[in-house]
Amino acid sequence: MSPAPRRRAIATVCLSGTLEDKLDAAAAAGFDGIELFEPDLLASAWSPAEVAAQCAGRGLTVDLYQPFRDLDSTDDERFARNLRRAEHKFDVMTALGADTVLVCSSVAPDGVADPDRLAEQLAELGGRAGRRGLRIAYEALAWGTHVSTWEASWDVVRRADVPAVGLCLDSFHVLSRGGDPAGFAAVPAEKLFFLQLADAPALHMDVLQWSRHHRLFPGQGSFDLPSFLGHVLLAGYAGPLSLEVFNDVYRQADPMRAAVDGMRSLQWLEEALPAAAGPRPLPQAPELTGHSFAELAVDGVSGPQVAGVLAQLGFTHTGQHRSKPVQLWEQDAARVLLNASVVRPDGAGVAAVAALGLESADPPRSAARSIALGAPVLPRARGAAEAELSAIAAPDGTQVFFTRTGPEGWPADFLPTGNAAGSGAGLRRIDHIGLTQPFDSFDEAALFYRAVLGLELRDVTEVAAPFGLVRTRAVTGSHRGVRLTLSVPTLRRGGWSPGVPAPQYVAFLTDDLVATAVALREAGAPLAPVPANYADDLEARLDLPPDLLAAVREHGLMYEEDATGGYLHLATQVLGDRVFLEVVQRIGGYDGYGTGDTPVRMAAQRRARTATGV
Repeated sequence: MSPAPRRRAIATVCLSGTLEDKLDAAAAAGFDGIELFEPDLLASAWSPAEVAAQCAGRGLTVDLYQPFRDLDSTDDERFARNLRRAEHKFDVMTALGADTVLVCSSVAPDGVADPDRLAEQLAELGGRAGRRGLRIAYEALAWGTHVSTWEASWDVVRRADVPAVGLCLDSFHVLSRGGDPAGFAAVPAEKLFFLQLADAPALHMDVLQWSRHHRLFPGQGSFDLPSFLGHVLLAGYAGPLSLEVFNDVYRQADPMRAAVDGMRSLQWLEEALPAAAGPRPLPQAPELTGHSFAELAVDGVSGPQVAGVLAQLGFTHTGQHRSKPVQLWEQDAARVLLNASVVRPDGAGVAAVAALGLESADPPRSAARSIALGAPVLPRARGAAEAELSAIAAPDGTQVFFTRTGPEGWPADFLPTGNAAGSGAGLRRIDHIGLTQPFDSFDEAALFYRAVLGLELRDVTEVAAPFGLVRTRAVTGSHRGVRLTLSVPTLRRGGWSPGVPAPQYVAFLTDDLVATAVALREAGAPLAPVPANYADDLEARLDLPPDLLAAVREHGLMYEEDATGGYLHLATQVLGDRVFLEVVQRIGGYDGYGTGDTPVRMAAQRRARTATGV
């Protein structure tokens, strides 16, 4: 007989809005319960009993009431007041129908250092809770005055030796201090009262500020949460998997989207532990083997401009869609669609990456997995004799198509123009696509591509660009057939920002960038003008062959290298106010994206725009 599905919960502190907004979002995303953050109750017009009824009406339980702070004290009078305060909270919990309260280790100056005395005080509270059928989940805050590790919290719980007192294990508090979750095996299962899960980026900063502002949902950061959860479950924990994430972006974001993101993070995490996490299987992510196309939304102004540059880059207009104003441009296996059906009254003259076509080993299974993980499925009008394609929406609104490129696949939607695609300027295929994310969606997008599409996350890098810091993260297929780079400004931009808003690009791979650059120059392609200072610096830093250095100077190439190989690349000027095209050559085992050259490229594109008055 299969085990029952493990319950999932989310702390109300993870979500923006009023308590009503938060409960609606948690229920809509499919959570079973919530951790009720006390400030959300205090700001609510509902009484505790009404909150219980509102939760029940949405199919939610109140799994934890939190937090109860600074219980212990070396001042007996203050400790007595804390016990009276706790009795009031017990009344609230009874009305809420919550049987567990989170008690944090003290951060107050009068916190108790002696573990025996601290255990006595915790036992006193636990005895009172137990007589009312309630439980105390004791948690070590990573910045606690005397108890700051899970081992220290377990020592206090063990000394207290009261049935109603157990542990709350929080992945952030454990992992941020380098704790070893393998030690959980020494804790009796009946003492594991509650589990809180949060990821975080690798940052070197005060742990309190790290916790309060930079936590992430599982799968979005650097913590090894599958291993952490595995140790908790092996130790016998049987309660809900609950998210507790303090994050400045989530506190301002749409709670419905944030709740779906949180649910997706738990699904991803459980998938890493299929045997332990319960029978909630997901369709396995099929391998994505390549980019079948990049689709650019254009109009009567931007369309001819982009088409002209594609021709200069060696592309041929080979197909016209059967029922839509969409052109197919090809060069070898590199394909670009120009879609003029998108209506943007406020964006005349703008070109944008509207859709990605990704080659899937099993498109229907890719679509089924996407649906299971809450990705929005987009409606698509399909004409006679046209391929049946499924499209989902990425967090930034980009459409993602799961495709097979073949006689009966998506190319059959295009009637031939009579122009055959040739080798052109030597571009072989799409190497990667770069997408700037909305400020609130950067981490959500990373999890989307990781969980929904089965791609791998690379490290986050930051670049000091001309108009502010830019954060970039690559997501890739295991065999590098699919590559995407996701970027975002590290802060919301102000009113003065002459840089290109939310730039996007498509990068094409060539085997010989110098020969390609010669062909592009001869065709009059609008390449971004890289300054001589850049080549001078390359000459000083790297021992490049003279002919390559000469080509860098003559054709405006950029070059980056690491221990595995090198990366030659060039960029066009910005087309349609937002999009540019790149051509890249990978040398040896280089696996990056030339990110260090971003400021040079952006400044070059800005100069070109200024010179043309765009």
